[in-house]
Amino acid sequence: MTYNPQNTLGPFISTSTFFPDEFASFREKFLELYRDLSNSVNTREVGVYDLVEFLTGENWFTAGDPQKKRKTFRKVFQFSDASLNFAHGITGITLTTHIYGSFTDGTNFYPLPFVSTVITDQIRIEVTPTNIVVTKGGTAPAITNGVIILEYLKN
Repeated sequence: MTYNPQNTLGPFISTSTFFPDEFASFREKFLELYRDLSNSVNTREVGVYDLVEFLTGENWFTAGDPQKKRKTFRKVFQFSDASLNFAHGITGITLTTHIYGSFTDGTNFYPLPFVSTVITDQIRIEVTPTNIVVTKGGTAPAITNGVIILEYLKN
């Protein structure tokens, strides 16, 4: 396969490989394949959503040194109307890459943040250095059960 530019190949590996009969050539081909497989697996995003901090598998650039990659972390939080302001327990956040979630009022399901044509129905998520703060408009739906997913870079 030929791709241009270099980074368009991404984390994909060939579906078939020819292995030579001669041991030294076989070993070289096998090690190359293993390296390609390891690199491909290690650059895939990990789809684990847990209540504890977890490496996502994402690699983000570093300003001023785009060759230096930074790892992202993910942590999931459960909440309801009874807990709209709660500690996230994370130290060293330098940037959030994704802040999102969903909730139910017991009947319907909604995305977070929740945007409505009625301004007072909207729900906002804010992340401070110590807490996650959910702010609801005066006529926003009740939150009986919800999750917030926070993905971030650390120093």
